[in-house]
Amino acid sequence: MFEKIITDKKEVEGIPLTALTVAAEKAVLKGYAKATADDGPWAITLDGPSYRSVLQHSCNRSLREEVYRAHVTRASDGTLNNNPIIERILELRLEKAKLLGYSNFAEVSMETKMATIDKAKDLLDKLHSASWNPAIKDMEDLRNFAIAHGAEEAKDLNHWDINFWSERLRESKYDINEEEVRPYLSLPKVIDGLFKLTRKLFDIDIEPADGAAPVWNKDVCFYKINDCSGSPIAYFYFDPYSRPSEKRGGAWMDVVVGRTRVLSCDGASTRLPIAHIVCNQTPPTQDKPSLMTIREVEAVFHEFGHAVQHMLTKQDEGLVSGSKGIEWDAVEIPSQFMENWCYQRDIIMSIAKHYETGESLPEDLCLSILSARTFRAGSQLLRQLRYAGVDLELHSNYVPGGPESIYDIDQRVGKKTHIIPLLPEDRFLCSFDHIFADKYAAGYYSYQWAEVLAYDAFAAFEEAGLDNDQTLREMGIRFRETILALGGGKLPNEVMQHKENYVFCNLLG
Repeated sequence: MFEKIITDKKEVEGIPLTALTVAAEKAVLKGYAKATADDGPWAITLDGPSYRSVLQHSCNRSLREEVYRAHVTRASDGTLNNNPIIERILELRLEKAKLLGYSNFAEVSMETKMATIDKAKDLLDKLHSASWNPAIKDMEDLRNFAIAHGAEEAKDLNHWDINFWSERLRESKYDINEEEVRPYLSLPKVIDGLFKLTRKLFDIDIEPADGAAPVWNKDVCFYKINDCSGSPIAYFYFDPYSRPSEKRGGAWMDVVVGRTRVLSCDGASTRLPIAHIVCNQTPPTQDKPSLMTIREVEAVFHEFGHAVQHMLTKQDEGLVSGSKGIEWDAVEIPSQFMENWCYQRDIIMSIAKHYETGESLPEDLCLSILSARTFRAGSQLLRQLRYAGVDLELHSNYVPGGPESIYDIDQRVGKKTHIIPLLPEDRFLCSFDHIFADKYAAGYYSYQWAEVLAYDAFAAFEEAGLDNDQTLREMGIRFRETILALGGGKLPNEVMQHKENYVFCNLLG
């Protein structure tokens, strides 16, 4: 596992104090008892908050390069080499597909999705056509900005330069600095605002239930969801902070138990659903709560969207309750729907309160956040298209033991999705757990597929009027009853007949 102890203050120039505080606290745990944010030593790791801070803010280009190279070669050598495991997984998936009478595993995967292979590829091609030229313009803007600021690397920008200069350009263009916003986005305030929004939309109440169930870490919280009559309908755990020694990166929601009538006990008619939401937020320090970026806020809203689909189901058949049985390219609809609320002025202003003074986020900062939402959108979309494209290629065209390795395929896809060619030693696939250790095999395109539908759903709310609480409540209840509550309890022929529009027939029709 990559870890770098830095003792020279010049080497961490540019890294925000928030990140240095966490890095010093990690160093203390490694035996550097006198480590401080101001004087070090600092422990740099590949967990999300540390990695992102270095790539976005470190003025030390060699440190950025070292951390980037370590990140894209994770789990690719020695005893932690995932390559043989990946090849075996792909081999077994292809074998399974042929035993079932299919040509490849992607065909198997598409049987439970709204799309077909051709339609998924067609969507990716259309998005590629729409994003390639804007991404080239993004790179030109970045290069010109770096030249204007006298950067030695300006004419030869590499992967470890992109986030750094993108952040500088974003700060200049929108007059916004992530570190200026962080004090206004404390995790407790964000969670409180999220729960209030959920109450307004779905007519439910969320209350702490700490002590009602065992937890695996002191930072994990347990909550109960009550319906409008005060009766419990679900529970969930929230594990918010990064712990690199025991948690993988990213954020996710998963099922503890699902709603079911068959497995109910203690005289109850139905066993209530329980979820867990896991994030990798910057941990609190001795004198500050966890302070967030707007992207981290977005991640919490996203995972909570997944959770409410699991928890607000009314389906009592466990095998099809919550998100079970729902086409996987529709599973991201509630999560991406919830993301949109992070970029509504009233929502931002309700959650953005200074953790010390209680002052609201200044109006100009709020407007900057809203304006910056689509900054470098073409480049960001191409990154997602690489993931979706290599996923479909591996599960439809890869031949185990054939002339192309999995990395050859990734490089081939990368030529179409990266303005700067991928490093030859890039082994991102060895940590691509979405498709090798999760349910997104031949389905990563679902993020783009569902995003279109989620925007359609949110547009219905906008058309109805976001400033009218009564209208929001009515629309929210319809969303809950038609999208969140039904689970996957539809007959197979019903699914096939309405693959592309059944989700929104009641909400939008």
